[in-house]
Amino acid sequence: MNCQACGTPVAAGVRFCSRCGAPVQPPATPPGYPAPGALQPRVGRNLQTMGLLWCLFGAYRLIGGIIGIFFLQVASMRRFAFDGWGYGPFSHGSFSHGPAWMAAVIPFVAFYTTLVAGLALFVGFSLLTRKPWGRTLAIVVAILALFKPILGTALGIYTLWVLAPAQSAVEFDAIADRD
Repeated sequence: MNCQACGTPVAAGVRFCSRCGAPVQPPATPPGYPAPGALQPRVGRNLQTMGLLWCLFGAYRLIGGIIGIFFLQVASMRRFAFDGWGYGPFSHGSFSHGPAWMAAVIPFVAFYTTLVAGLALFVGFSLLTRKPWGRTLAIVVAILALFKPILGTALGIYTLWVLAPAQSAVEFDAIADRD
């Protein structure tokens, strides 16, 4: 560190320059960076990571739902039958494997997959863009995600740990108002 008045090297912790007597001020930290030794609040440290994790969770749920729909479709053999072997949808004797209820479940699985994945992606978007209502939405969806074993439970606990305390509301509001 150097004296701002004369440029003489000054030891850390010294309040006045030994050469010119000018008061020595510690260097200012650049904007957007915490002061040395200062801890960034919990919400500020975790908000970006949490938003990305919610987006990844939404993509995971969407891919899992699409794979589930594919397997239900194959199990019911409604659209993947071979036409040349006499039991396809365009053949004379439409023969299908599996119970008929499997084909009836597919629209519900598709709707549920779209809803859950869209909600997770929306939470991730709201946290990444620091929307004022994002904290409330994230807490509600985190409680619902607790019932999805392993990844949903872990993400729900992480989200509630960061956003549920009362101090987190103040921190989130300060971040949301700033942007």
